[in-house]
Amino acid sequence: MAYAEVDPGRTFSKDDEHNLVLAGFLGFVDPPREDATEVLAKLACEGVRVQVLTGDNELVTAQICERVGIPAGNILTGEEIEKMSDSALFHRVELVRVFARVSPAQKNRVLRAIKARGHVVGYLGDGINDAPCLHTADVGISVSGAVDVARDAADIILLEPGLGVLLTGVLEGRAAFGNVMKYLLMGTSSNFGNMFSMAGAAVFLPFLPMLPSQILLNNFLYDLAQISIPSDHVDAEFTRKPRRWDIALIRRFMWWVGPVSSAYDALTFFVLLKVFHADARSFHTGWFVESLATQALVIFVIRTAKNPFKSKPSTALIVTTVGVVAFGLALPWLPFADALGFVPLPFAYFAFLAVATLTYLGIVEGVKRVALRDAMG
Repeated sequence: MAYAEVDPGRTFSKDDEHNLVLAGFLGFVDPPREDATEVLAKLACEGVRVQVLTGDNELVTAQICERVGIPAGNILTGEEIEKMSDSALFHRVELVRVFARVSPAQKNRVLRAIKARGHVVGYLGDGINDAPCLHTADVGISVSGAVDVARDAADIILLEPGLGVLLTGVLEGRAAFGNVMKYLLMGTSSNFGNMFSMAGAAVFLPFLPMLPSQILLNNFLYDLAQISIPSDHVDAEFTRKPRRWDIALIRRFMWWVGPVSSAYDALTFFVLLKVFHADARSFHTGWFVESLATQALVIFVIRTAKNPFKSKPSTALIVTTVGVVAFGLALPWLPFADALGFVPLPFAYFAFLAVATLTYLGIVEGVKRVALRDAMG
């Protein structure tokens, strides 16, 4: 700050700013949050690459970035970006972590170049100038104190201070994706196997393999068993890096595990017809119990790419899955079993069921390791 004594009563301009007396300096500082360095380091460990796009001076930007652990030795300025072709910028955005003195249009151009390289981009901004980038990003993120335009353009508004909530959101998103994949792998493989078994059995059986009401009940109980999958734990190895939707993986898993399920259904058919000489009602009951037990319990194998005994499922998943299987085993003896077309089975059949279920889970574990090929790990 500086001053000068002047005659009052006239208009002043910048031309009057000479021969001033220095009064002192005013320093403006907006220090990084205390947790910024730690959170940025954790984001890097989780495979999230943080880049800075700012309209501020490159010297100030470099100083702030160095304080929070973002390398700022190679800064690209708006003036340099203006002279670049889209092709040149496409190659530079992968090498540069900090972009300074960039206009809103240049920010948007950088963002499009990053997306063009195949990255999923999240953009955090709180000003009017950030609105275009918030629209362009795959996920636009703003804060509760941002201007109205930025909040309207954002997909997500952070209500808590700090970057820690971003890290939590990323990990929760990956965990949710992992649990969705578990359900899809289970559903596609089990349904493929069951429908194939149903079609095959209908060819040679003189009666329906399972009654329509029993099929609906089986599906209801199966879905009830898996209703707690969203609460399940996800392996740290899975959430450690970003994942993409992979329909080929689901298809491959279906083609590998589905036939195993059908093979065990066929074995069950043989045992029921040739060993226990089952009539239609006994056949329906036996296949219902076997189908429910195998397709419900297999979640404990499919839910992890690791050894199932080394990855603990959530308590809720254990309770719902084991509870539904126990209900299915007891169903033939319940008072309303006859109305559903079920009859009590010989206890020798349950010995076969126990062996069949355990060997089925063991084979699926081996097939899983081949079919997934570390895709879930």
